[in-house]
Amino acid sequence: MRALLVLVAVLLSVHVGLLLLRPAGSSEQVGHGPRVGIVFDMGGRGDKSFNDGAYVGAMRAVAQLGAQVRFVEPGEGSDREAGLRLLAAEGMDLVLGVGFIFSDDLMELAVEYPQTAFAGIDFAVPTGNDGKPVTLPKNLAALKFREEQGSYLMGALAALSSPNKKIGFVGGMDTPLIHKFEVGYKAGAKRVCPECEVVIQYAGVTPEAFRNPGKGKELGLSQYQHGVDIIYHAAGSTGLGVFEAARAMKKRAIGVDSDQWAEAPGVVMTSMVKQVDTVVYEAVAQVKAKQFSGGMHQFGLAEGGVGYVYDDHNRGDIDPQVRKQVEELKALIIAGQIAVPSERR
Repeated sequence: MRALLVLVAVLLSVHVGLLLLRPAGSSEQVGHGPRVGIVFDMGGRGDKSFNDGAYVGAMRAVAQLGAQVRFVEPGEGSDREAGLRLLAAEGMDLVLGVGFIFSDDLMELAVEYPQTAFAGIDFAVPTGNDGKPVTLPKNLAALKFREEQGSYLMGALAALSSPNKKIGFVGGMDTPLIHKFEVGYKAGAKRVCPECEVVIQYAGVTPEAFRNPGKGKELGLSQYQHGVDIIYHAAGSTGLGVFEAARAMKKRAIGVDSDQWAEAPGVVMTSMVKQVDTVVYEAVAQVKAKQFSGGMHQFGLAEGGVGYVYDDHNRGDIDPQVRKQVEELKALIIAGQIAVPSERR
């Protein structure tokens, strides 16, 4: 009996500890539709990039689908798993992690809670001993983008727009996911300008590398001072420091994930966009319609999952002939006539 009482006390303390996450790092939008829990990636809301895109998609689901959405913004790394577990334990219809960092936790929880739908933006599918991707639980969706395709177009655009034939790339965390941006960018640049130099640097090797604007500015200034004309970043809020460097040096930059023109008008010539908002909204819509499908889901140029900004704000920043060549490359990729690499060789 005593052992049972001890066990109950331990479980109660754990539950209370999880509940404490709510006032410190969560908020809720109330509706009448599916109950959805979303845990943000490092950098959190206000990154003007990846997390904000997920928020926009969720709020659209609130407005159009009546979704009841709870947002959790973790602090330290251990909070991520606790946040996901709290949402699953509360019986959410869909639990979504924003960013590859949640992959292992989502795999574990999907097995523990087979009646709950789980989804991971940029989910990193693990491989088995045979080197092949493992089979995901039926209630877990890996929502992945073909970042290399959009980055390929940005590499071509930057190279064609560079007077010095020298362009740069600043990544956040040095990881295979961000390598896709790097590799695609370099391939696109070399396609249209074989003699162009592409300078590549990363902010770090931990998730903190995605929220360090000071480091982004340092790397940006270094590249611009060494002749780089345009820098493309894939670094979360660290990229905001790249924009500061571009402004200080009177150079140009390319944003990522969402339209970042407003962060530095006259500096950000375009942004490679990932339609995170659309993917989040569609996941909620599928749950509401009871049509949620687990497994791997890829979103590239053909699916409208990636692209780049060309509107009234930046139309004058891109030479019409450059735009024409970039659009031709886009058509070739969609037609399967250009195979864009996604891994370093």
